[in-house]
Amino acid sequence: MSPLYRPPRQTDFARFPDSTPIVIDNGASTFCIGWAGEAEPRVAFRNIVQRPRHRSSAGETVTVVGDTDPALMKYFDCTRTSIRSPFDDDVVYQFEYMEYILDYSFDRLGATSEVDHPILMTECECNPSFSRARMSELLFETYGVPSVAFGIDDAFSYKYNQKLGNCGEDGLVISCEFGTCHVVPFLKGQPVLGACCRTNVGGSHITDFLRQLLSLKYPYHAASVTWDKAEELKKEHCYIALDYMSELQIFKNNKEEAEEKTRYWQLPWVPPPKDEPPSEEELARKAAIKEKSGQRLRDMAAAKRSEKIEGLEKKLSDLEDLMEQLDDSDEIEETKILSRSGYLSQQEIKSDILKVTQSLRKAKGEPTVNEENADASGADKYPLVSVPDEMLTPEQLKEKKKQILLKTTTEGRLRAKQRRAEESALREKQEEEKRTNNPELYFDELRARYLELSEKVDQRKRQKVNGNNNSSGAVGRGERLNAAQKERMRLLTTAAFDRGKGEDTFGMRDEDWLVYNKMSKENEEDNDGNDDDESELTRIASKIQEVDPTFVNKHEAVEPAAEAHKVRPLTEEDFKIAIGIERFRCPEVLFQPGMIGVDQAGVDEMVSISLRRLVEDESVKERLCQSILVTGGTSLFPGMIPRLEAGIRQFRPYLAPLKLVRAADPILDAWRGAAAFAASGKFAKQTFTLEDYREHGENLFHRYNIVYTL
Repeated sequence: MSPLYRPPRQTDFARFPDSTPIVIDNGASTFCIGWAGEAEPRVAFRNIVQRPRHRSSAGETVTVVGDTDPALMKYFDCTRTSIRSPFDDDVVYQFEYMEYILDYSFDRLGATSEVDHPILMTECECNPSFSRARMSELLFETYGVPSVAFGIDDAFSYKYNQKLGNCGEDGLVISCEFGTCHVVPFLKGQPVLGACCRTNVGGSHITDFLRQLLSLKYPYHAASVTWDKAEELKKEHCYIALDYMSELQIFKNNKEEAEEKTRYWQLPWVPPPKDEPPSEEELARKAAIKEKSGQRLRDMAAAKRSEKIEGLEKKLSDLEDLMEQLDDSDEIEETKILSRSGYLSQQEIKSDILKVTQSLRKAKGEPTVNEENADASGADKYPLVSVPDEMLTPEQLKEKKKQILLKTTTEGRLRAKQRRAEESALREKQEEEKRTNNPELYFDELRARYLELSEKVDQRKRQKVNGNNNSSGAVGRGERLNAAQKERMRLLTTAAFDRGKGEDTFGMRDEDWLVYNKMSKENEEDNDGNDDDESELTRIASKIQEVDPTFVNKHEAVEPAAEAHKVRPLTEEDFKIAIGIERFRCPEVLFQPGMIGVDQAGVDEMVSISLRRLVEDESVKERLCQSILVTGGTSLFPGMIPRLEAGIRQFRPYLAPLKLVRAADPILDAWRGAAAFAASGKFAKQTFTLEDYREHGENLFHRYNIVYTL
């Protein structure tokens, strides 16, 4: 039967008379329903219920029973629902779901209103009375059933196979089902329920165990290992090992035989596209796109440059107009014009004209005046320096002091620059003479000088990071200051303390300039000293490299970047799931339930327990062991019969007779046996009606047991 099979609705329901019983095999895995006397059930489906929400409606809940086509499930939202079963260890507890299943089954059978036919329904061994009572109440009051009978599915399967000649009147039934396993002895054709044995391990536990193992083995494919897929893999690949430990040793030591027994499940995989060199048309297209983007950027830059040039030309024109107004005005009017424009003097305006002119020439791409030539015209930059103090206003006096400070600083820098250039030329000349006269001595001196400067620069860097080592281990800014720096800090603190009250007048007096000059000079000397050492170190390293090309300056060497972690592209092998040891490890839970945390007896040991519960003598037990029927869907694993026989012999006397046989159809024999029983004339005497149920209540089921005859 296909797992996606959805049975059609029967059309001949009205053809059967009201006295014809309906036979239901209410299995935990498969629900089968049909008419008494027929060889096959009319409708069979998985005994499950789902209640997803319809995507197109406003959250309307839809009940789905049995298997469904995945193509249809795309119209439903299944994220908030899961597959439900009315069973818990082969006992019906969820009668809400049971009602959905019965509604669907009677509808598929062709019933339109009430089901006015007797019902024969299978159940597990020793089914609780409350479950029988609730099921009877559901059938009587919801579907209008006239009479009901309950029978054990394993008993019907045994009687059906007894009719076929597969087993005798006395024997044992080993039923491996979806949720449980049972062992039931039969004497004179009837089950001895007081000696039956049960273990709460079945096919569903094997499927769960297989899914867990594969999810742990392949965690990145856990979403692909669904319960339904694990069920399919179990039915297709799992088997029972005759000797579990020997089978483990094969997979541990014999790789060739283990590889032969390993099965593979290939997940969907699409190979990544190969990187092919681009064609000429593709290269031409990319070049055209690049050229178009570059042209757009060039147009934007040209527009921005034109806008900047227009702004500078307008500003230059305004300044020139302002100068013309000042040239044509007298002294009083000149003062008014300057106050309105925000300038202090014409020299300041000329300085701005010079700056704007240089910016305009730079924007147009024309050569600008050299910085040294611009610095030479100090009269244009500092117009107030040569003006006597008597001719200046208080604001102009402040501006004059600033210009004096800037002029002095600039001239000092130019002189220092010129002095360094002269010293550098002289040093180059002397080094060239040493190199010519004695090259080896010259090279050794360069090496020594490089080591000295390198150690000095490294020590300075360490002090900046760690400070001076002291006994307390504390590191602070004061520990990293030399004497000159501490003196500067003292002068700054004193100046701030003396001038911090009221208006800040530092710089108005001549002695303030001396303090500033001292602080600035020492600071510049300290920073210049650091820069000079590093520049000298670079220069010496370049000289050494001219002589020794293999020399590497450690202060310029760049550590190679750590190689980026390369991600291996996924291949077809990464999407292949190997099922090796799991093939026999999962079904082993039937014989060793402790592997999944169930502290109960295995199937083979259950036979010994059931035989010990019988009060008959040993000859009867030997007769039972010569007719053992193995039934149930979980018994279809390859190797089941030999493993059971080997396990049962361990609990039987030496050379005791033993015979095991698998049922003709372990899945449908229970329904076929029930259909044959319902078609017999003795069935009507085994049922009870709604009046009987109302008269006796649940007490009716404490003593209710049918007599199994075919």
